Amino acid sequence: MTATISRERVAPSSSAARRRAALIAGVAYAVMFVLAIGANFGALAQIVVPDDPATTVANIAEHESAFRLGMAAFAVIAVLDIVIAWALHVLLRDLAPNRSLLAAWFRLAYGAIFAVAVGFMYVALVLATDPERFAGLDAGGREALAGLSMVGFDTIWHLALAVFGLHLIMIASIIVPARVAPRALGVVLALAGAAYIADTFARIVPPDYAAVADIMLVVVALPSMIGEMWFAGWLLLRASRSLAAKAPTPEAA
Repeated sequence: MTATISRERVAPSSSAARRRAALIAGVAYAVMFVLAIGANFGALAQIVVPDDPATTVANIAEHESAFRLGMAAFAVIAVLDIVIAWALHVLLRDLAPNRSLLAAWFRLAYGAIFAVAVGFMYVALVLATDPERFAGLDAGGREALAGLSMVGFDTIWHLALAVFGLHLIMIASIIVPARVAPRALGVVLALAGAAYIADTFARIVPPDYAAVADIMLVVVALPSMIGEMWFAGWLLLRASRSLAAKAPTPEAA
């Protein structure tokens, strides 16, 4: 039994398995983009007002359904991250088994941390919509805690994005040397990963992130949007054919 399991673990992925993994990852990415846009612009941007917990609580109570849908979308995204981590490992493990596994672990860790962040949204929701559960708190106290919960959501999410950045850098380190994808794609993914990490540390190290917030938004948004959308398109249209043509030879790392 042990020998059988060992052989299964090191057996190269078949062409059919790589095609299926590329399709699953590409579709999951596409669904994730749609959900992320809806959750960010429908739930967060329209409801959460930074530095104004009273207005945020009032908005959550008034638009409870939209806030709940945003939470649900984020929860599905966390699950899709797990699916993508598995699919990319199946797709790329023949090129660099150890780095592919590490990339998968980084993405799994990101998904787990992000799920914890979403839990803070639920705390804010309860504080805003069910005051009887916090009978010992007056309105000001509930508003302060709800605002703090949304700060916790934002902080934990951005800490998670540093881990996600490491995932993108590892993916780039696999596809660039193997030449299975355009070199520019790997470079943009690596830049996006570095931008996520830089943004996270810019939020926690300097005392005034607001002074560089607009710059960091551009630094993160440009490579991440271009790189991840391009990567999703490559997964759907080119990945399985490129890997089949490469006839990969596994590396040691």
